[in-house]
Amino acid sequence: MSIPRLPLHDGTTIPQLGFGVFQVPPADTAAVVTQALEAGYRHLDTAQMYGNEEGVGAALAAAGLPRDEVYVTTKLNNGFHRPDDVRRSFDESLAKLGLDHVDLFLVHWPLPTRYDGDYVSTWRAMAELTADGRARSVGVSNFQPDHLDRIVAETGVVPVVNQIEVHPYTTNDHARAATLRHGALVEAWSPIAKGRVLDDPTIVRIADEVGRTPSQVTLRWHIERGDIVFPKSVRPERMAENLAIFDFTLTPDQVAAIAALDEGDAGRTGPHPDTFDWIPEQA
Repeated sequence: MSIPRLPLHDGTTIPQLGFGVFQVPPADTAAVVTQALEAGYRHLDTAQMYGNEEGVGAALAAAGLPRDEVYVTTKLNNGFHRPDDVRRSFDESLAKLGLDHVDLFLVHWPLPTRYDGDYVSTWRAMAELTADGRARSVGVSNFQPDHLDRIVAETGVVPVVNQIEVHPYTTNDHARAATLRHGALVEAWSPIAKGRVLDDPTIVRIADEVGRTPSQVTLRWHIERGDIVFPKSVRPERMAENLAIFDFTLTPDQVAAIAALDEGDAGRTGPHPDTFDWIPEQA
C-alpha cells in the first residue's frame, strides 16, 4: 500500500491521505496516534483548538520515525489572529509537538466578523513563518472565495491548501473551484459526513458494485476528485479500512452519482465560514 503524494505549488509534497485527531480526547491522543502510525499513516492533522498537540507529539517521539517520513499539520487558534499572537502560539505549538518544524500551518477559520474583518494581517504573519523553515508550508481552512481572493490580492502569497468541508452532501464546489483557481489544493474535512454516508442508498449500491464499504467508496470518491482527506477513527480495524482505498477505482458514472447527492449549504455538518465567529475561552 502506497499513499500518493501530491505536489504543492511551493515545491513541497503532501500525502493525499492522512489521519485526523479532531475530537480525540487529549488523554487518549498519544495512544490513538500510535495506533495510526502503526497502521501505516504518515500524515497527521491536528490544531491548537483541539487541545491535543502534546499527545500527537508524544506519539511521534515514541514512534521514533525519521522526521521526514511524517507530515504534520496544525492550525491557528481562533483567539490568536493578531500577528504577535500568531507568532507566539506557533512557538507554543512547536513546543507541544516536540518538533523543530511543522510541515503545514493553517489559519483555522477566517472569522470575517471578528478582528475588524482583518484576516489579511493574520495571513501575512502566517506567511512570514516560512522564512526560517519552521513552517515548511502555510495554508488556510474554511476560506470562502472572497476570503481567498482578498488575501492573495493584498499579500501576493497563495495558500498551498484550503481545508474546507467537503463530502457528498456538501460538495462545496464554489469554494473548491476558487481554491483550485489560485493553484492551491483542497483538503476535505468531514469527508464521510459524520457517518451519514454509511446508510446512503446510492453509496451502498456503489459499495456493493465494487465490493467495498460505503466509507471506503466515499473516501475513494474524494481521492478520484484530487482532494486530500484525513478520516478519524479510534478503532484500529477502521483505521486499516480507511487506508485500504488505493487498490480500486470508481467509474466516472459512480463519481458523478455520488456528487449528485449534493445538498448545498443545507448539507453542512459544521458552521458556515461567513458567520462562524467562535473563540474558545482559553484564548
